[in-house]
Amino acid sequence: MKLLRRARRRAPSPDSTDAVLLAAVADGSTEALEILHRRHAPWLRARLRYRCSDPDQLDAALQETFLAVWKNAGSFTPRPGDPDAGAWLWTIAIRQLISQLRKRANRWIADSDSEPYETIGDASAEDTVLLNIEHGPLGAALHTLSPELRSAIQATVLDGLTVREAAEILQIPEGTVKTRVMRAKARLREALT
Repeated sequence: MKLLRRARRRAPSPDSTDAVLLAAVADGSTEALEILHRRHAPWLRARLRYRCSDPDQLDAALQETFLAVWKNAGSFTPRPGDPDAGAWLWTIAIRQLISQLRKRANRWIADSDSEPYETIGDASAEDTVLLNIEHGPLGAALHTLSPELRSAIQATVLDGLTVREAAEILQIPEGTVKTRVMRAKARLREALT
């Protein structure tokens, strides 16, 4: 007869990878969830602030994001060699913000002036790419677009929303979103060549 001993799991620490923390959250560790929140909530808030100016809705979207993480942490599957959950969390956060906007039918502010925010730590690869987009030639080209074209391209390309989701947020037909994205891409191509 074999005696089996349950493997001891390491307690989550701030140095743990996102994948380890999410596995601990799936096992019911509130400490791991707290570490994930401290690690990811600041940049999620900063990015969501570009999409919505209402701090109450941002708070609600963030709260719902981490509630969804608590409930679905076991569904996270890291890519090989990349235990970072930033993209997974961003997908949840933007969908939670969309839900908040739908619930309260508040206005969408895609072009609001963002408040400057302080640097919290080393920028992730995603943050670095976004900063390069915002302050590089592409950012300058984006600012030459009309607000309608810029909103459509930001929602579909930068935020990764589907045409249907973008149409709901921007409150325009799906065909109009597709047309605006096509025109925006053509104008960006002209500006960048």
